[in-house]
Amino acid sequence: MPKMKTNRGAAKRFKVTGKGKVMYSKSNASHILTKKTSKRKRKLRKSDVIDKSNKTRVKKLIPYA
Repeated sequence: MPKMKTNRGAAKRFKVTGKGKVMYSKSNASHILTKKTSKRKRKLRKSDVIDKSNKTRVKKLIPYA
């Protein structure tokens, strides 16, 4: 059986931790920052764990991560 192909778009957006959690970086942090509060911008800096309902879907897209 041939190797599975990794979805390159998903591979650039998600990282899998050592324990198997899928991390992603938050959106809306690149431009139009003047109207956003400091608190909101600070929270956008941190990466977050993906929701449990989407985890299996993303894991299929990045099988070797």
